[in-house]
Amino acid sequence: MTTGRGPLELGFLSFVSNPYRGQGLPDDGAARALDDGIRLFQRAEEVGYDIGWIRVRHFEEFPSSPMTLLAAVSQRTSRIRMGTGVIPMRYEDPIRLAEDAATVDLLSGGRLELGLSTGIPEFAATFDPVFGETERSFADESQHRLGRLVSALRGDTVANSGAGYMSIPADTDLIVRPHSPGLADRVWYGAGSLRSAARTGSQGLDLHVSTLNTEETGDTFAAGQAKQLRAYREAFAEATAGSGREPRVAAGRIILPLMSTADEEAYAGFIAGYAERMHDDGRPHDENVKIRFDRVHAGSPSQIVDELLADEALDEVTELTLTLPANGGLDAHLRTIEAVAEHVAPALGWVPATASA
Repeated sequence: MTTGRGPLELGFLSFVSNPYRGQGLPDDGAARALDDGIRLFQRAEEVGYDIGWIRVRHFEEFPSSPMTLLAAVSQRTSRIRMGTGVIPMRYEDPIRLAEDAATVDLLSGGRLELGLSTGIPEFAATFDPVFGETERSFADESQHRLGRLVSALRGDTVANSGAGYMSIPADTDLIVRPHSPGLADRVWYGAGSLRSAARTGSQGLDLHVSTLNTEETGDTFAAGQAKQLRAYREAFAEATAGSGREPRVAAGRIILPLMSTADEEAYAGFIAGYAERMHDDGRPHDENVKIRFDRVHAGSPSQIVDELLADEALDEVTELTLTLPANGGLDAHLRTIEAVAEHVAPALGWVPATASA
């Protein structure tokens, strides 16, 4: 695959799910699941992946404190970059998140990629007592906090000391400490529509798109996403003219090379469930739901390569992100990242990263 966008990078996206509940472990398996997530990063680094992303979910069996987990990952890896996919900004205090993100970035040697999104309205009331109520709409408040976060990461003034306190003199402009230079240029936004993709470009942020388009336009999934990516690139070029910055675009795809009976058994339920929920063209069976899904790319490596080569949206990306299902377990996920690195990604133009790189 020749994207015309420079070297193709390879990433993975993991739920870091907990399959150990009900097995009698003292913490119901939570600690083991988190360690599985770290082991996934370690193996991905060994086989040459450029980046690993973790999903962020609240009140589910997935990581809700991504900075804590990625701080641990940073100490057991040395090269692979680490990303959040994605932190919902509506529930975050942007100054506290900037402090945590800068700390992790410094601990990792500048390997953090900060992926953000809006979130879902249902949790706003739960987090408001912590992070503050607002008169803005849900979406507008999320964008406000996003802008404040990026400003804080740049080292802009976020407050004034007033009369002074502790070791800070009076009338001192305050910036987030610690400050990690360059992190503000590694902020991504997870978009799913033409409008949100164009807005992300106008903000000068990097773009992460998934296996879901959040609007139904009548286009195929790939065609609709390709339009989003082109709109993003056009807006990014206008917003950053003269800066020398190049946009980074990551696109998730569910890629499951079925190399053995064990692979087929591990993912059979997921593949069947996916097929039950939607038509072959990605439209949900529930016609009231106006979204469009990508297919599951499962089968032989050659079949998967042919499908990805025909995906017009991937012509616009700088990173292909292997989206792992929530189920399957660590062993199946390790086999999948290895198979994609060996049998799929090289045929698309990817070259494994090395420790020296």
